[in-house]
Amino acid sequence: MTSTVEIPLWLAALAGVLGLLGLLDRIVGPSLRWFFRKRVNRAIDRLNERLDLKIQPFKLTKRKVLIDRLVFDPEVMAAVEAHVDEEGVPREVAVEKVERYARETVPAFSAFAYFGFGMRLSRWVSQALYRVRIGVYNDKELSAIDPEAAVVFVMNHRSNIDYLLVTYLASQRTSLSYAVGEWANVWGLRQVIRAMGAYFIRRKSRNPLYRKVVARYIKMAVEGGVTQAMFPEGGLSRDGKLQPAKLGLISYMCEGFEAGVSRDIVFVPVGLNYDRVIEDRILLESIAEEKQPRFNAGPFSAIKFVLRLMWMKATGRLYRFGYACVSFGTPLSLTDYSAGADLDVEALGEVLMERVGSVIPVLPVSLVATVLLETDRSLSPLELKAETAKLIARLKAVGAHLHVPRNDDDYAVDVGLRMMRMRGLMIEDAQGLRANADEDRVLRYYANAIAHMT
Repeated sequence: MTSTVEIPLWLAALAGVLGLLGLLDRIVGPSLRWFFRKRVNRAIDRLNERLDLKIQPFKLTKRKVLIDRLVFDPEVMAAVEAHVDEEGVPREVAVEKVERYARETVPAFSAFAYFGFGMRLSRWVSQALYRVRIGVYNDKELSAIDPEAAVVFVMNHRSNIDYLLVTYLASQRTSLSYAVGEWANVWGLRQVIRAMGAYFIRRKSRNPLYRKVVARYIKMAVEGGVTQAMFPEGGLSRDGKLQPAKLGLISYMCEGFEAGVSRDIVFVPVGLNYDRVIEDRILLESIAEEKQPRFNAGPFSAIKFVLRLMWMKATGRLYRFGYACVSFGTPLSLTDYSAGADLDVEALGEVLMERVGSVIPVLPVSLVATVLLETDRSLSPLELKAETAKLIARLKAVGAHLHVPRNDDDYAVDVGLRMMRMRGLMIEDAQGLRANADEDRVLRYYANAIAHMT
């Protein structure tokens, strides 16, 4: 008992350091955590003072607490029991699955990551790639939204840049929580996206236990007043047309809604359009090959893409891809829409997509592509501008929202022609200007963006 034990000096030093760290954690750690938590809370309070739609306490709740709430939610537990009876597996195995699904779904929102890193990155990438513009925007209508309501931005899905573009443009009003597909659930990118407040969804999963976990998280977020953004089309439009709504997320949000009792849900329609969609050819090829589009967008390729943009910008070789425009439509209150009657989710989905379609901006490339496809002959520049003027008049007659650069129709045609000339989408010779038949699919892709208005 009293014999001497010799140990190496490095081991004694390591033990001493670990013991000191443990002592500091017990004595100093709580005070330090309280100090930094107080500073973070103060920063969030200051941030909420300038945001129209505040960051709700639900979003700031510790991730572990949200996971536990989700796992032990009564409806999730009922689904566990049903799974046990149906599959004949031990209850512990089913609960372990639920915990795994919950950890996969629940985000880890960081106000610093969102408003510090995320907002700046979104702004830089958006402005580096496009001339970013806001089309329709009624500040009075948006400011009149009940601050206690759960706000959901409902958008058409043109490009993966949509996430960055809307995050950047909405950052002065609120923080958005997105539903993100499996493509982003990879190491490195996963952690960043979770810190931005997004949650992952296996869109093709038909596992009832998994779907119940996701449904309950979305409902919990709505009940907590979290501002969300969603793409009802369920994925990128592969042909450029506005697609009908897939009702999964909408039905999860509206489940059990009672006007005057439940927290109101306010849907804000958002329309997006681009003079050039980076993924257009990949999307079109996926139609021809009858398979889902594949994007090699791991974290390293994303970093490589950003670094390449930075180098091109520094060397003056970065030419932006035309205009990107976002329009915000009239908010729809679910309390007012339902008027106390039973809610028809399918009809609601149709109304929302109609409102989204009505505010999709008309941009120069879509205008010129439509005119060239509607005309079966070569046009002189003057004839092209005359035909475009007729199309503009038709669009205005149905209430379409046009972004005309510099308020000059002729200049809008010049912008569209310049973008199409750079990509070889049109032929220009002694006979005049006409569509390049070899690029018919690409031209139709951009014309389809406004086809529902023509």
